[in-house]
Amino acid sequence: MITLREESFGALERYASVPSTYETDRIFDVDEQGGSWELRERRLERPYRKDYDAVESPHAWPLRFDVTGWTLIGAFDGQERVGGAVAAFATPGLDMLAGRRDLVVLWDLRVLLTARRIGVGSALFRAIEAWAVAKQCRELRVETQNTNLAACRFYASQGCRLFEVNRNAYAGLPEEVQLLWSKAL
Repeated sequence: MITLREESFGALERYASVPSTYETDRIFDVDEQGGSWELRERRLERPYRKDYDAVESPHAWPLRFDVTGWTLIGAFDGQERVGGAVAAFATPGLDMLAGRRDLVVLWDLRVLLTARRIGVGSALFRAIEAWAVAKQCRELRVETQNTNLAACRFYASQGCRLFEVNRNAYAGLPEEVQLLWSKAL
């Protein structure tokens, strides 16, 4: 049975022990259609691999931002950590929050490869939603990329809608398109 519990940022080392990686043989091409976007799946010749922690380790978050308004929720199967989620709230300098106090950003969501597709991610997403509602937030936002089909499908299944596309958001990663998702709370 999966249990969730809110943790302090002192648990960040243990949180980071769950890898934030994926491999895919498909990506989404993004087409603009009269003010909205269409995601079209395309098969790749070679698999695409990404390790989010190699781009920015969770250990860097408290060095970059004041995380006193953030939450860290761990997911456990017995004593084994199988996932977690981090959400940001009321953080000066965090552009995705747009200076708003009624907005929360799902900063990170990770699930062990062996624990995927059994509801861990959905439980974590719902826990972040509940935390945000308790903070009187009216909107949740999350960022992912066109290369992460599983994440795009997951956020859509949680009721998020694609509201912004940035084709040149990632210097040095021209194949990646930033996709910003939003959910009204």
